[in-house]
Amino acid sequence: MAAQPQTLATTSAFEILGPVMVGPSSSHTAGALRCARVAASLLEGRVARVRFTLWNSFAHTYRGHGTDRALVAGVLGLDTDDERIRDAFDLAREAGLDYSFEAAGDDASVYPNTVDIDMTSEGGERCQVRGESLGGGKMRISRIDGVGVDITGAYVTLFVAHRDAPGLLASLTHLLAMAEVNIAFCRTYRTEQGGRAYSVFETDEAPDDSVLPMIRRIRDVDFATLISVPGSLTAAAPGVTAAELFDDGAQLLAACAERGLSIGGVMRLRERGLTGEERAAASMRRVAEVMRAETTEPVATPRRPFGGLIGGKARRVSEGAARWAGSLMGPVQTDAVTRAMAVLERSAAMGVIVAAPTAGSAGVVPGCVLACADALGASERDVESALWCAAAVGMNIQTHACVAGAEGGCQAEVGSAAAMAAAALVELHGGTPEQALDASSLAIANLLGLVCDPVGGLVEVPCQARNAIGVAAAFSSAQLALSGVRPLVPFDEAVGAMAEVGHALPSRLRETARGGLAVTPTALSACAGCAGCA
Repeated sequence: MAAQPQTLATTSAFEILGPVMVGPSSSHTAGALRCARVAASLLEGRVARVRFTLWNSFAHTYRGHGTDRALVAGVLGLDTDDERIRDAFDLAREAGLDYSFEAAGDDASVYPNTVDIDMTSEGGERCQVRGESLGGGKMRISRIDGVGVDITGAYVTLFVAHRDAPGLLASLTHLLAMAEVNIAFCRTYRTEQGGRAYSVFETDEAPDDSVLPMIRRIRDVDFATLISVPGSLTAAAPGVTAAELFDDGAQLLAACAERGLSIGGVMRLRERGLTGEERAAASMRRVAEVMRAETTEPVATPRRPFGGLIGGKARRVSEGAARWAGSLMGPVQTDAVTRAMAVLERSAAMGVIVAAPTAGSAGVVPGCVLACADALGASERDVESALWCAAAVGMNIQTHACVAGAEGGCQAEVGSAAAMAAAALVELHGGTPEQALDASSLAIANLLGLVCDPVGGLVEVPCQARNAIGVAAAFSSAQLALSGVRPLVPFDEAVGAMAEVGHALPSRLRETARGGLAVTPTALSACAGCAGCA
């Protein structure tokens, strides 16, 4: 296997097939919640008042994407899969939390999904935090009280606020050493020599309960806390590396050849090395369970989505199958499209789904895999192997491009999901690893340049129909690859092209609802009458 650095060597498969979350958006709902929850943990005492200042995509779509509710829910301490997120405003009033929002508009120097969180505690203490939602539910804290930092929660993270005093850092590291806590990374940020400073320790394990009180008693330490990212699996075994790790298609194929495994087999082995066999198996069982529910329950019992622009459409496709499927999509693809559309309806109603790799594209992978698995009579192990394969492809895309619509357009969301699903279908049908990545490359090429233009800032139109098109791209790409039709451009280069095209897209076509279908007269009229911003 090529000895190249793995840039996502500690990323869990369930950060690609995940998080399990309340919709409608992984970046604007789950990622926003995580930003706010981590921010609240940096303030001593209960948050009494908070002001959220939203930038770029957040500023334009925060109501339709449920970002406002998610931010408040994060401050209240809710998890990403807590269905009470929809009622966050009521919960805040009951808790006595005063909250407000300000849309700051566009600034090219600021990350697309950025929120500034200004908090005041019951005791009058104040803390200002900048959070960035990176797509697929991932987040980063980039500023605390005006000091630039870099906190992602990828490791067990100890945060210490202190005065920049001689010997202070030595005292902290000595205490952690005495507690047998191994430090993976340590960074100190300061305003000036002798001024306010923050030290961030990323460790291989969480310190025991006695450590934080001892740190807080050190002279010149103002505050210390452990940062926990809700729903994150990476911290289960941070810093672990194994021979199975990879971050591009070439490394992935080399690992498959070296070990005689499919892509799904390599990814399963990799996850076991990161989080342990028991946790890896349990996490996959939960993903499969939620996927089965999200792809079927909205068909049987449709719910009104957040904005009301979709709802009941998955059932219509299912009911029309007998008439149309034979000469058009065929029964299996019709089932896959029905399932994919159902997921978007559940997500838009703020129900629990699996981001795969995002909430806006969450229907493609489960729709394809579960429909084909049922048609083939595949075992649960076969289904899981296909999902492991999808996660491997998604992780490669995330490493070298992105999966966030606000950063790369809908090609980064539905395009990535179609690539993941195409590879999964090949694996489910017994294809080779090379054929799986060929199918992924074809799917990316089919959807290259797809823009993100959510009507009304809602994850409803055209998102639901684009998930259906993602299914079609995955089906056709998988069949072409299994038939021996190879793409001219290999997988790694196709991913690189996706990244280049994403960077070239103007901001109005990257999840801001300021271009494309979102600004057509009919869309604007429909938006004016929807319930999403009420």
